[in-house]
Amino acid sequence: MNVLVVGGAGYIGSHVALEFMDRGHQVTVFDNLSSGTKENLFENGKFVLGDICNPDDLKSLFATEKFDGVIHLAAIKHVGLSMTNPQLYSTNNITGTLNLLNAMCEAKVDNFVFSSSASIFGEPQYLPIDEHHPKDPQSYYGFTKLEIERFLGWYDKLKGIKYASLRYFNASGYDTKGRVTGLETITTNLLPVVMEVAVGKRDHLDVYGDDYDTPDGSCIRDYIHVTDLADAHVTSMEKLLADKSSMCFNMGTANGMSVLEMLKLSREITGCEIPAKIVSRRPGDPSNLVASSENITKILGWKPQFSDVKTIIESTWNVYNI
Repeated sequence: MNVLVVGGAGYIGSHVALEFMDRGHQVTVFDNLSSGTKENLFENGKFVLGDICNPDDLKSLFATEKFDGVIHLAAIKHVGLSMTNPQLYSTNNITGTLNLLNAMCEAKVDNFVFSSSASIFGEPQYLPIDEHHPKDPQSYYGFTKLEIERFLGWYDKLKGIKYASLRYFNASGYDTKGRVTGLETITTNLLPVVMEVAVGKRDHLDVYGDDYDTPDGSCIRDYIHVTDLADAHVTSMEKLLADKSSMCFNMGTANGMSVLEMLKLSREITGCEIPAKIVSRRPGDPSNLVASSENITKILGWKPQFSDVKTIIESTWNVYNI
């Protein structure tokens, strides 16, 4: 198939583009390079510079060739910033996505894989979190993701766009073959920050709170290897093309690890001290987010292959320790 990967020069997007190409599909990456990097583009894919916030860019893009499907990974994703600058998230995440969907309608492209988020659920009422869990986002970022899922439901009913919404828990790790080497330009997720401390780019790691209702007081998260996520994108798009039926999946491993546990294991694997200090909680951070992946396993046969924490940390360290 011929797919468009929007945000395909970014951290997750580059792994998704690579997975599609590995499996013999044609890929066009569309990216404004605000957080992505040309280092993450591959010779056997096409690249178009543009922005989802500019409808003219999208109109020109869809006029050039016919795509079988679109993968959308061009959101701004930082929870803390969304609480202080919601207008930025409204413009990019919501308006930008609607621009993309409208351009797809005009071009009669009707298969869409959306990068959603575990943040749509808020503080869990039970664990592991399945697809039926109540949705109560605690951050504006999570709100934008949930609103887009609602828009997708209407675009399915009214315009026939079939979608797969993949609700990421904590995407982490790097391509185990070392082919993706572009580092994230804006780092707020735990593991990239840990690695920046390990290589001396930062003085220390801030641990946001040690008084959560967890065994060691730090937040617990479900870490999933980015290559496993990329596999889910390809498999979801193939399923959409075959069945023409929309889907929502939680993307995790059902295994949680706390911030302090991740820090301890990172120190062991890297051999670095990685100084850390406890600071105040961040607004919008639930204490424990762990996903059930039973639904995607049942429907798509998807299972994580690289998401043990040791592989996640080692593959990340291999990129940072160059």
